[in-house]
Amino acid sequence: METAPQQLAVTVAITRKADPSRNSEMLAWVRAGTTLAEDFPGFLGVGWVRPVLGSTEWHMLYRFADADSLHAWEESPQRQWWLSSAQGMVEHTRVERRTGIEGWFDPPREQSVDELTVAPAPPPRWKQAVTIWLGFFPVSLLSAVTLGHLLEGQHVVVRTLVSTLVLTPLMAYLVLPRVTGALQWWLHGQPPPWRSGRA
Repeated sequence: METAPQQLAVTVAITRKADPSRNSEMLAWVRAGTTLAEDFPGFLGVGWVRPVLGSTEWHMLYRFADADSLHAWEESPQRQWWLSSAQGMVEHTRVERRTGIEGWFDPPREQSVDELTVAPAPPPRWKQAVTIWLGFFPVSLLSAVTLGHLLEGQHVVVRTLVSTLVLTPLMAYLVLPRVTGALQWWLHGQPPPWRSGRA
């Protein structure tokens, strides 16, 4: 029996502007939105931060387990009511969604709006590159041993087309999620799991 492909978590980053004199109202509004979102399936967390005290900008993040659960929240009557309740107080200036390779390197985590933090920054590019290579090398080697013989004598375009059609879903849904999951401690500069229990 075939299993459904693993969907990637989606992080949405939004920049909003609000009058600093309405700070208390803004805090209450953010908490209300968090309370509503927490009831939706697939909700993984939310966070916010202001660059400096008194800034008009609020950088907000929320994260859902997959695109379907995110869509359910974003199209819900609850969210529409919540957004409409801030008309005249909040201005939306930027929205960014992160999935794909960047999403693989973001560890899912739950945050309270009171933590005054945002999701951690992605690992350095060189660590991302090493991690991708660690997954890509054995898959490419396996492809060369198996598909290489089957496609021998075919035009280079045909060989490349077939191999990439096979390798891309393997990397996206099977190999990279497992490799990045196993290396989260290294990607984010944490002690290895076998040392975390030591005093």
